[in-house]
Amino acid sequence: MRIHSISTGHVQVHTSQVRGRGTGFRRRLNVLRDSEWTRPLPIHAWAIEHPEGLILVDTGEVHEASDPRHYPAANPYFRRALRVDLPRRDEIDQQLFRLGLSPEQVRWVVLTHMHTDHAGGLRHFPQAEIVVAADELAATRGVSGRVRGYLPQLWPRWLAPRTISFRGDPVGEFPASHALTAAGDVVLVPTPGHTYGHLSVLVRRPGRPTVLLAGDASYTQQLMLEGAVDGVAIDERAAHDTLLRLQRLTRGDPTVYLPAHDPDSADRYRLEQIVPA
Repeated sequence: MRIHSISTGHVQVHTSQVRGRGTGFRRRLNVLRDSEWTRPLPIHAWAIEHPEGLILVDTGEVHEASDPRHYPAANPYFRRALRVDLPRRDEIDQQLFRLGLSPEQVRWVVLTHMHTDHAGGLRHFPQAEIVVAADELAATRGVSGRVRGYLPQLWPRWLAPRTISFRGDPVGEFPASHALTAAGDVVLVPTPGHTYGHLSVLVRRPGRPTVLLAGDASYTQQLMLEGAVDGVAIDERAAHDTLLRLQRLTRGDPTVYLPAHDPDSADRYRLEQIVPA
């Protein structure tokens, strides 16, 4: 089994998004009011070459997102609090080609959640099985879904994902899980908070540290260790509980923790740097 780190361009957000300020509605409002931007952050996706088939965790964004007019004007977040830099050559399909892989080889696309910087590249994978948490897909529907920041109008019309409900098979600190592979070495775990149905992916490798592909459960490893909830988390309490579970899991079992926007994720994976005890 081999894991490839892929960054589909970069994104800048306000600093109060990566580390939330305040609580409730005020915390989300502070993200819009903020005038300070982060440095460019990677938009990571991960390709797992597995004996049962090629697995892609998240799909990154598309090059059209570099133009703010790509996003709906009615949602102030996309025009005031998000900057994307993504040339066409760095979209997920092109990056797979450079790795000697292709979109047609992908058996599963697992979405940690359906925000556009994680689901934007879905259009390249019509032949793959798309896997997402049932709670996540439900949260995208209707007017309320668009208010929460989902952009279903940009998803491919053919999209009909397989939904996962977490109801058993506890793993470590997590009360439930779902084994994606028959071998049980790629396991999905619920990590809600950033979104209602956010999930993360555990990759177990005999004799080597576990790899945890964490999406936006936190923006960096350090913020996870500090228990710092991000500024746009839809459920603050669930996000806090998720961070506590991640702390206990990664401290109790040698784990390489890889959030999607952590500038150090690619190097941590390459060097197999585990979360410090």
